[in-house]
Amino acid sequence: MTGAGRLPRLLESPRPAHLVLRDGTVFAGWAAGAAAVVEGEVVFNTSMSGYQEMLTDPSYHGQILTLTTAHVGQVGVNAADAESDRIWARALVVQDLDLEPSSWRSEAGAEAWLAAQGLAIGWGFDTRAIVRHVRTAGAVPGLLATDGSPPPALLERAARARGTDGRDLTREVACSAPADWREGPWRSPSHPAAAAAGPQPRVAVVDYGVKRSILRRLVAEGLAVRVVPPATPAAELLGGGYAGVLLSNGPGDPAAVAGAAAMIGELVGRLPILGICMGCQLLGLALGGRTVKLPFGHHGGNHPVRELSTGRVLITSQNHNYVVQESSLPREVEVTHINLTDGTLEGLALAAAAISAVQYHPEAGPGPNDSLGVFQTFAERCRRRVS
Repeated sequence: MTGAGRLPRLLESPRPAHLVLRDGTVFAGWAAGAAAVVEGEVVFNTSMSGYQEMLTDPSYHGQILTLTTAHVGQVGVNAADAESDRIWARALVVQDLDLEPSSWRSEAGAEAWLAAQGLAIGWGFDTRAIVRHVRTAGAVPGLLATDGSPPPALLERAARARGTDGRDLTREVACSAPADWREGPWRSPSHPAAAAAGPQPRVAVVDYGVKRSILRRLVAEGLAVRVVPPATPAAELLGGGYAGVLLSNGPGDPAAVAGAAAMIGELVGRLPILGICMGCQLLGLALGGRTVKLPFGHHGGNHPVRELSTGRVLITSQNHNYVVQESSLPREVEVTHINLTDGTLEGLALAAAAISAVQYHPEAGPGPNDSLGVFQTFAERCRRRVS
């Protein structure tokens, strides 16, 4: 806690910060972390926790992340919860930044970790007003200035700010060489994960910006995981002894990922395929569909999705700005899940080819675990292929 009579260090010599949007709207607050002017597409996430997982999720590359939860930093950070080895969000905007962590799993304070990573942080902002504006205007590009630059000097630059449309950002976040992944989900020291029984089918994860939680869930299902770069040729995947292929999440515009749809098309009907988020969009393109951009995207851990085959409603974790347009898909492609908030596509399948995909994140990280069955089904398909 802060000593009596002493201001928190962020208030001892506060620096002004401004969020300046391309449409000329300006929001004011205070600065922490790096002193910079950062450009990105402004999005908001409605999750109540999980800021470390969000910031290290490669899908946030190119975006300024605004969190709707009132307090950020209260549980600190730790190595086990990181979804990659660095922060990918361009900047962070919050209402309140807590300085003292209060979790037994914390290894460091969030503010110190964010500053060490060189992230520009805006705090003390009216995040409710930002969210209301983005819901009306869409995911608007803009600038977060934490270096003291006055808003009038930033308006012209903000007017030229780029969003994610037409940009392939996957190559900037993906691996450049294949690598095996063996780590399973985090368990407490007193409750270690059980060893997987039986054969371990080998699967390839095409890395468009994969989260570690996805890799951990595959290991938990008894699969031997090999992460490969996005430019890996289909022939290499077909000849690599793999029992299945997972197409991962990732940032940017799926229609701009050159060569991905063609490569995936060569795999259709020859290996079981599971697509997640960006992987769902790329699979939709490979099957003849189109992708469109949502007004302000789906970002949060509380999105209701109906599983059409059972009528069951899943509460899901989501992080995407683009979606497969249902009406563009060929007749033989089955729509399996629908978002109950806006009716958009949340899942598709081509059962005859052992193909399925979900737009949401079944691994959560952060979020609910309603959808872990997605990994179980994929693992069963892979095991049947090698049995």
